[in-house]
Amino acid sequence: MKQKIISSARKKLLFLPHAVTQMSRPDRMISTEDVKDTVLFGEIIEEYPGDERGQSCLVFHTKENRVIHVVCAPKTDYLAIITAYLPVAEQWSSDFKVRR
Repeated sequence: MKQKIISSARKKLLFLPHAVTQMSRPDRMISTEDVKDTVLFGEIIEEYPGDERGQSCLVFHTKENRVIHVVCAPKTDYLAIITAYLPVAEQWSSDFKVRR
């Protein structure tokens, strides 16, 4: 799955409206560069093979002391960015990799 993500991301990133809304929230301000770094260098922590939007996954990455989660779906010509957010401690393990 990771190779599919990298291959698709190198072609094009397509930010779905929900992702843009979540990324631009004042309490998040996640840049497109943050998302790109997350999908290229991050770790897949959950996979969603039955997702209605097609096979997708949740990618974890730490950048500049911020943990970022990105849900993405690799397509033939692009990587669909479904959402991106800063996980909250109450919902995740201390390393932000496992849901509580």
